[in-house]
Amino acid sequence: MEHNSTFPIKQNELDMLREEATSYIKNVQWEQGQRARNKDKDDKDDSILLYLSRAKGGNGSSDVVSVSKTILALKKRLLPESVAIPVHLNHTLYVVQESIALGIWVKDSYYDASGLSSLSERKSTLDSAGKREYESKMHTATAFMLFSIAYKILHDLQAHASDDLSVMKNKFAGIPELSFMSPLKGISCSLFYYDKYLNHPQVISSDKDVIDFTVVYFEALIDEIQLRKSSLEYQETILDRTYKLEKSDFAISGWSNVFAGAAKSIEFNQIQFEQIVGNRDAKHFARRLTERLLSYDFEAKKNPFQELGGFMPVFMGYGIPGTGKSMLIAAIATRLKKHCTNLNIPFLFHPMPDTLISTFQGGSAEKMVEWMKPLQDPTRLIFAPIDDAENNLQERTAQGVSAGVKEVIGVFLRYTEGAYAVNYGNSSIGLFTNLPEMLDKAVISRVQGRFKIDGARSEHDFLDQDHLWWRKLEKTMPGFINMDDPEGYKYLDDQGLAKNMGEILEAIKKPTEDGVLETFEKIEKLHEDDDHMYYASLYKEIQKIFPFFSSRDVRNIQSAISLRLTDFDLEEDWFENPEKYFTKDYETKFNMLQELMKSNMKGLNFSDIRKQEVIRYLDNVATIADTDFKRKVEKRVDQMNIELEAREQFDSDRED
Repeated sequence: MEHNSTFPIKQNELDMLREEATSYIKNVQWEQGQRARNKDKDDKDDSILLYLSRAKGGNGSSDVVSVSKTILALKKRLLPESVAIPVHLNHTLYVVQESIALGIWVKDSYYDASGLSSLSERKSTLDSAGKREYESKMHTATAFMLFSIAYKILHDLQAHASDDLSVMKNKFAGIPELSFMSPLKGISCSLFYYDKYLNHPQVISSDKDVIDFTVVYFEALIDEIQLRKSSLEYQETILDRTYKLEKSDFAISGWSNVFAGAAKSIEFNQIQFEQIVGNRDAKHFARRLTERLLSYDFEAKKNPFQELGGFMPVFMGYGIPGTGKSMLIAAIATRLKKHCTNLNIPFLFHPMPDTLISTFQGGSAEKMVEWMKPLQDPTRLIFAPIDDAENNLQERTAQGVSAGVKEVIGVFLRYTEGAYAVNYGNSSIGLFTNLPEMLDKAVISRVQGRFKIDGARSEHDFLDQDHLWWRKLEKTMPGFINMDDPEGYKYLDDQGLAKNMGEILEAIKKPTEDGVLETFEKIEKLHEDDDHMYYASLYKEIQKIFPFFSSRDVRNIQSAISLRLTDFDLEEDWFENPEKYFTKDYETKFNMLQELMKSNMKGLNFSDIRKQEVIRYLDNVATIADTDFKRKVEKRVDQMNIELEAREQFDSDRED
């Protein structure tokens, strides 16, 4: 929904609410619910959860806490010598107080806009429908107030928090409960657990920790609200407006959370392509991907390679386990990061988290939207790998697939093609999997580039794999490796990058999969392979074997051929001297690439490339379908063997 009107939050109106906000900081009381008190009976028996559940008065009497007293106590514990309240503690307290005032203002605004104020005035005379509406609007008002408080806290404190919050996140055991019953209960419950954490000796060990913890806590509060907001009614007056704080860049626009969008790059191990043995196809693809991403134009917000047909917003790398998927992800990230640093370009390494599938209904979709949102940020280059993609993007029709997986796939499809799909040519999602046959068919059809990750394949590959291992020993103990080197081969020579795809695919003359090979031979008797009719007939025949083969597959083959036409190196000195290419304007870059493309095409033969790519694609389709079939057969055979063995054992037991 469009946000069609902006309302100013006036500073003088906030000043009038400051006293109320201060009273919450001074003391709130909260009676823990039964579930929160029983948290210690959970499997993950965590000392902090235990501590939270054993809050004072755990027998159901309510407990009074004071955030301002806790901050003073922390000052005494952490900095006993200091006279003034240390800057971090003081700043946090001030921000929390100001944010509560702002949250109260937003809540009041919702009361008026949604008609909740007049319902409150007539509360005693309401009929049952009126009471239901009153309660429902009360929940929504509370949720939006808490969201606004947390959002303002993040806005004010995030810049002061540590870059890496992973240590603090590990100490954090979640928020045991969240109340939307009424604004008073909402604030009391949230501040109660915030205070409990601050009092825990293991959570806060320095004054900087107070800022870090506050950011982690209120981020989690927003996540909880996002998970539950779909159950709230009467949201129209939240979604149709934006609130902007005067003399500030702070604004609240519905439930949108730009801090989730401003994802921080995840740390990764630095790996060079030379350290990966074999995988020529994968390494070549990865190099092309990095060069294409780097050509993105931040001014024009588009990528010249997209216009030339050589860009892949979604690609897939697949192969048997142990062939280097994770190394390849790290190598792509390493190469991108290195060039981005040299060219002074912002880079985001944004892998899909393992914890995406939620047990809450609708929770997985929320998390997936939060993960996909940063991919629409045109201000940086983004590499978003999904490792073990078969876990979150599994075939939806398979038995026992969770509702969470279906939600995640729904969001993925919406954001990669359709009304939501925005691709400026600055982000690429990579699916990496050992089991491509288990991926959802609609997801696979979104893949525009695919390559095999097949590890070591030749004698030289295995030689180099060993060399990478024993050379470390040779370094620490020279002379210890008492073995002879190979004749006529220099270590790692074969691990360099290929010049182009043609070099890798030279050997492709015929399909390797039986069904596909038979079909090719059948069509060859009817048409020459440089006739257009050859491919039309071929696709029709392929459809008979694989009914799911469709126009989209044909489009994917076309984009693979277009990729080959742009399969050329960018000049080496462009990287050394960015002003020669990278920093030029979009039109100039586009024209330079067109020249390169034309000179590259002189050595190419269109019908050969077309045949290579069609064979490569159809073999791939057949492998995936075949593996899927074989897996089902193996499962069935195992089952039958078990039954047979059980029967024999049963018979022999009876004879005894």
